[in-house]
Amino acid sequence: MSPAGASAPFDGLVSVIVPVHDEAGNVAKLVGRLETVLAGCCAKREIVLVDDGSTDGSTDILRDLARRLPSVRCVILRGNFGKSAALAAGFRESRGEVVVTMDADLQDDPREIPRFLAMIGEGYDLVSGWKHVRNDPISKRVPSRVFNLVTRTLLGTKLHDMNCGFKCYRREVIDTIDVYGELHRYIPAFAHAHRFRIGELRVRHHARTWGRSKYGGERYLRGLFDLLTVLILTRFSFSPLYFFGVVGLAGFVPGFLILLYLTVLWFLGEPIGHRPLLSLGILLCLTGVQVVSVGLIAEMISNLRLRPSARNPVREVVGGEAGADS
Repeated sequence: MSPAGASAPFDGLVSVIVPVHDEAGNVAKLVGRLETVLAGCCAKREIVLVDDGSTDGSTDILRDLARRLPSVRCVILRGNFGKSAALAAGFRESRGEVVVTMDADLQDDPREIPRFLAMIGEGYDLVSGWKHVRNDPISKRVPSRVFNLVTRTLLGTKLHDMNCGFKCYRREVIDTIDVYGELHRYIPAFAHAHRFRIGELRVRHHARTWGRSKYGGERYLRGLFDLLTVLILTRFSFSPLYFFGVVGLAGFVPGFLILLYLTVLWFLGEPIGHRPLLSLGILLCLTGVQVVSVGLIAEMISNLRLRPSARNPVREVVGGEAGADS
């Protein structure tokens, strides 16, 4: 499934991005381990530490690391904006041809990085970690398995652990995909929609020894809405009418059949004005028409966005062969 390790140091610049939020007891140890591993597998390297509104002294530790170590850069956000915002800031500030993302809690093992780079060298554009043996409480493992099963089914990705933050990207991937909200865990789905080549790597996962998880139960509700967002953006971004059309017809067709049935009864002499079924049929038809109309408007907007030539006023160009000498 993956090589045992990189056979030679990676020639290009490798950026390792680590979002940090209240990890004062972990981040210095992580940077030390990263320095050791990267020195052996990368000709050029940088470690980008993104402070996401820490309040436990992590910020001062990051500043100190950035002053002492030439390979470390510290990006400090104005407050706690969440992991997606931290990753987006890290992506913007990083300069590597290959970008590795990992968590600061020491549960991701830096010794896996050469294996990620080896798979990138084989031609993959994105390599996602798979915590095959996960050292987390069952309260985190079970929801994560459900999340990954639903995600694989709906989005068509074959990854076992979409939620793993340990990933490796070519620069083209992060330059193509915008990360916002809580969509960082769905980057492989967006990459799949853009036809990037995606691989998966089994990685070691360690138990947390210091600090606590920053994720509560509310993230599962947010994750549900994010999944719907990704589903629409990846499957229907270029043809929104397919989505709105199906939803609209699902309402219009039953409504039409109800009204047709009531019309037959009316012709047979039975009064229908007092029947609740009449109101239901009208409501379903009107709702269906409105949803399809929204789809048509979305289709026109999408068409204009994808075809700048539609706004070009030029009608005709005559003469001047391409490449002719002046």
